[in-house]
Amino acid sequence: MATLLHLDSSLFPADGSASRAVTAAFRKAWEEQHPDGTVVYRDLAATPLPHLEAAGFTAAFSAPEKHTPEQRAAFAQRLELVEELEQADAVVLGAPMYNFTIPSTVKAWLDHVIIMGRTAGDESTLKGKPLTVVTSRGGSYAPGTPRAGFDYVQNYLEAVLGTMFGMEVDFVVPELTMAPTNPAMADLIPLYEASRDKAFQEAADKAKALATRLAA
Repeated sequence: MATLLHLDSSLFPADGSASRAVTAAFRKAWEEQHPDGTVVYRDLAATPLPHLEAAGFTAAFSAPEKHTPEQRAAFAQRLELVEELEQADAVVLGAPMYNFTIPSTVKAWLDHVIIMGRTAGDESTLKGKPLTVVTSRGGSYAPGTPRAGFDYVQNYLEAVLGTMFGMEVDFVVPELTMAPTNPAMADLIPLYEASRDKAFQEAADKAKALATRLAA
């Protein structure tokens, strides 16, 4: 039986969050396709992780028997998060764009799970693991748009998750999510609706394909 790790980070509840709605659609399709599988859920907004501090950082570069009590406690939390990620067969991550980049809660999670020589590097324990990122945004930052160069979500996550971790990274991008509530964007509502519908379909298709692949 395969295990899906489902991570959300939107500040908003499910009925007000595009990224949560799409990750939920991914999870629903996964569970329908693979009812005997396991889903591990972590809400990084509801239960934010502490920022990585010196004790937890330095513990990764010293032998466990030399750890101070502070290092031991800090590194135990890092190991819990790393093992949760390593034990998953697939991951879906909701990472909406906030101020052109990822939520700080996602950055905190990444700081904990990036361990050189284990999760990061040539022999990464995460190499080849499929990860789907749902990155919603209020406007459009697609190539050719005026703000295309302001997207620091996809390039950053591709560098960390794809290059450092060696994971199989895929993106689902619902955009123009502010169109229904911003009068200045009213004429973009049809494009928003098309993007939303495409994101739901892509998420469901990717989840079904992964569940089938991993259950084989």
